[in-house]
Amino acid sequence: MDVLLIGLVNLVIFMVIFVPVSQRLLGVRFGLGRMAIGALLTLLIFSPLMNALVGPLPWTGSNGAAAAYLGLTALCSMLAGLIFLVLSEALVPTGSLPRVRDLRRDVGGRIARTRRYLQILRIAVRRGLGPYLRGRRRPGREDAAGQADLARSLRLALDEAGVTFVKLGQVLSTRSDVIPASVANELSRLQDQVSPAPWPEIEQALTEELGAHPQQIFQDFSTEPLAAASVAQVYTARLADTGTAVVVKVQRPGITALVQRDLDIVRRLARMLERNTDWGRSMGVRALAEGFADAMLEELDFTVEAGNMTTVAAGRAVVANADVVVPELYPRLSTHRVLTMQHLDGVGLGNAAAVLAERGQDAAQLAKTLFDCLLSQVAIDGVFHADPHPGNFLLLTDGRLGMLDLGSVGRLDPSTREALQRFLLGVDHGDPVAATDALLEIVNRPEVVDEQALERAVGQFMARHLGAGAALGPAMFNDLFRIITAHGLGVPPEVAAVFRALATIEGTIARLSPGFDLIAASRRFAAAHVTDRLAPDALRRTATEELATLLPMLRRLPRRIDRIAAAAESGRLGLNVRLFADERDRRHFTAMLHQALLAILGATAGVMAVLLLGTPGGPRVTDTMTLFQLFGYNLLVICAVLVLRVLVLIFRLPDARRSG
Repeated sequence: MDVLLIGLVNLVIFMVIFVPVSQRLLGVRFGLGRMAIGALLTLLIFSPLMNALVGPLPWTGSNGAAAAYLGLTALCSMLAGLIFLVLSEALVPTGSLPRVRDLRRDVGGRIARTRRYLQILRIAVRRGLGPYLRGRRRPGREDAAGQADLARSLRLALDEAGVTFVKLGQVLSTRSDVIPASVANELSRLQDQVSPAPWPEIEQALTEELGAHPQQIFQDFSTEPLAAASVAQVYTARLADTGTAVVVKVQRPGITALVQRDLDIVRRLARMLERNTDWGRSMGVRALAEGFADAMLEELDFTVEAGNMTTVAAGRAVVANADVVVPELYPRLSTHRVLTMQHLDGVGLGNAAAVLAERGQDAAQLAKTLFDCLLSQVAIDGVFHADPHPGNFLLLTDGRLGMLDLGSVGRLDPSTREALQRFLLGVDHGDPVAATDALLEIVNRPEVVDEQALERAVGQFMARHLGAGAALGPAMFNDLFRIITAHGLGVPPEVAAVFRALATIEGTIARLSPGFDLIAASRRFAAAHVTDRLAPDALRRTATEELATLLPMLRRLPRRIDRIAAAAESGRLGLNVRLFADERDRRHFTAMLHQALLAILGATAGVMAVLLLGTPGGPRVTDTMTLFQLFGYNLLVICAVLVLRVLVLIFRLPDARRSG
């Protein structure tokens, strides 16, 4: 016990000295655990070094020599601790390991995620998707029968994997620019239908979110769900103060943890596919997974949907259209897991044909109202319903359209909206040049594009799909995606959401009015709305706004020209160029400099090690090793570590270029 106590006291003393000295020498702060290990190494090596340098105590030399040997021993022993700190930082950087309390709290979650990850992999392998995960096969290179088998296997695997993967399949079914059309069509069969959660669980969730029992907040609350999906369930109720009929959307208990765990698995699978397969890198599966994860997390937060409802209701497409209604939101009864909104009385558009015939209401006019509303949201408001399937619209008892489920909303920036307007205008005028120019502003373009070939492809596309009798449908969007991918263009997620919404609205309108001509409706919309920008008043207003923006610069321009001319006349005109102004250039140069520095340090350590190992004599640490040899072997280890680190960086550069 006394020996242990003495050892602890010595360790504390060494830490008091070692911590400030090491931080001063290295200029970096380290964690307490690393410092303790470094001080312990210093303590352990101090006594053997002292014995090797001056012999066993008691030592009878002069006081000056004793102090010198003591200082040398302290520095040499402290070197062991410093080497440990540097190597530990190189191998395990600070912050890369979780804290003990975080690790203890998260170990259960990590085990569950690992078990779920292995379960997903087993499902994929059992469904015959193993060769695609290992990169031995590439989607899109099979024959028709092979693509059919792949599509069916993928659909069954996603369906078996559960809610998050079902939604992933639904999103992929709208990305014909990424996956083969036959696979997309098969994935569109996935249905988001589950059994409702028991009422006691929903009751507890409502009480926790609203702060009181539902019967205390609402005048009446039905315990039978009006609808049940994988993320939420919908109930009917009446407000306690006014008796107004409302619907209450409640998030299913436990769904957040389940979805977050599955999203982590989706990200892991995407990283694995992009790292190990050529088709994963070419399709950008990691970016697709990140976009899907962001959308799913937004769907789990009902405050996002509440904000979407407010934004869409205030947009021109709804405000200027008396035939479209967005439910009124009740913010005081809404949280991130509960959404309370106005109850709209009506039938879904999927079952509205008989009601329209019974009322004698014009189905074509209703279809035009719906289509014009979506186009106005896309081209004018920039905020649009991204999932306009028949279940998300109601035919109300007064003949108007009710817009539901705004959890999935697309957003376009002003420049993209303007490019889309010009694309519609080019389509309306049958001008492939203008349509191609607008398309290049919509998509992500590479550095080199064969614009002449793209223009011809767009012209053929317009002749094939936008002529008399043509129909807006999946085949049209598949051809457009084929043109985009064939020319190396990329579709941004927000633009892909526009195409997805247009393809979905085509199916919705086909259920409502089968003979409705969406191509003619698109051209009428372009003529009525987009060409308004070319009217004299609009042009005058645009010119005034642009002039107001340019006026400050125009005022400064004469003075700047005069200064430039005077400097040129006197021979004082100079040009300042910033080297490495681009952050990517700085990162690349810094990485190369680090590699060169590591290589120089490694070579230096290697040369010093050889010199020390070849130096005869010196204090003996053991019967077979001198102190010079000890230092030489340590320097050889440092040399090997640094050289290996440089080699790893060199080997990883091709992968970084491919992933970038």
